[in-house]
Amino acid sequence: MASPSTAKNPATNWPLIGLRLVLLVLLLALLAPLHVVVRGLGGRGPVARWFLRGAGFIMGLRVKRVGPAPPRRSLLLVNHVSWLDILAMGSATGCAFVSKVEVRDHPLTKWLADQRDTLYIERQNRRSVDAQIEAIRRRFDHHLPLALFPEGTTSDGTRLLPFRSPLLKAITPAPPGAHLIPVALDFEEAAAIAWHAGEPGIDNVKRVLSRWRPVRVTVRMLDPIEISDDRKAMAREAQARIADALGFSRTAPSAMAAPS
Repeated sequence: MASPSTAKNPATNWPLIGLRLVLLVLLLALLAPLHVVVRGLGGRGPVARWFLRGAGFIMGLRVKRVGPAPPRRSLLLVNHVSWLDILAMGSATGCAFVSKVEVRDHPLTKWLADQRDTLYIERQNRRSVDAQIEAIRRRFDHHLPLALFPEGTTSDGTRLLPFRSPLLKAITPAPPGAHLIPVALDFEEAAAIAWHAGEPGIDNVKRVLSRWRPVRVTVRMLDPIEISDDRKAMAREAQARIADALGFSRTAPSAMAAPS
């Protein structure tokens, strides 16, 4: 697998990007009114998940899930490679997400995130960790499983960054019926699409959307982890299982990370 720093950076394919953006607007125009009506009537409905599937397909994403769908009261610990992770996980599992609060700064991404009942937290505000933990704990009564990226940021796609454990306090002690499930996002060409250190987000988007080749990813649902009072041990176990499923080293220096 090539390193992102040495991989050839393809020229921006503006016609392909333009076509994909037009198709995304059409998809949004088709599904948004239906979604608003369903939500207004008090229903949950699958419309938001349809949008994630359709948007991912338009962007070249081809998703396959291996393993059972997660139960409702699940916290999913997922490795983080790209902004495509949201589309992959949303289409494969129908989950909601724990996201950093900066996502709300852009009206479109905020609206899209809100439609998937995203839980926003301030990752950099250590004084609000207790409030974040309580918010996650309350979400176990929600109708969707909840996905968390414990690396806290994206990697270069060739290894894992250290898993952070503080938010796992939300399931110690475990709420009734709770499940802790590691999930390995296994991209066929992870290094080619990863949002790696030093790359502006818009450059990564242009690079990914300029690809003619599909972005293939297998969402591997791993065996649940036994919930205990040792959140650090649970984080290490999730990291080890995901690393084994992906076939590479557990950790990488934090300098490899990029904001996400």
